[in-house]
Amino acid sequence: MTSYVLAGGCFWCLDAVYRRLKGVSEVVSGYSGGQTQTPSYYEVSSGETGHAEVVRVTFDETVIPAEVILDIFFLIHDPTSLNRQGADVGTQYRSAMFYSDDTQKVVFEAARERAQTHWDQTIVTKLSPLEAFYPAEDEHQDYFEKHPDQGYCQIIISPKLSKARGAFQTWFKE
Repeated sequence: MTSYVLAGGCFWCLDAVYRRLKGVSEVVSGYSGGQTQTPSYYEVSSGETGHAEVVRVTFDETVIPAEVILDIFFLIHDPTSLNRQGADVGTQYRSAMFYSDDTQKVVFEAARERAQTHWDQTIVTKLSPLEAFYPAEDEHQDYFEKHPDQGYCQIIISPKLSKARGAFQTWFKE
């Protein structure tokens, strides 16, 4: 099994897409990249912890290629937008990839370069070593499934799910 820690704006969006993919065994929303130990959602939301909202995606590369996981990441958020995704503004919503070793860093760099061919603006996704991952509170895990009719889910998450499903249909479970 392979795990990637990825930040692409609100973690609810990434969580919703990755949970629906074949070969993904676990998705955990959380926080990474900051200086505060065991931060809460409200602390991270303040922008003062240095953490980004992230997901840790664990998957089986014999079922779904790493490239697909990463290409979907670059499809469902705007990696050219610095410290924001839509109305979500602040460093906690930055585009970032946290690598666990040099091999993973190389894979992430290749994915970023591959994605750049699809964007007119420069990709600002930052690559950083994974120093710590803190799981978010239970209420943030599988948020879309728990609140499908909530406004944010309908307006922000549903279109991202549709976009990913349209481009990567063969990798979706349903």
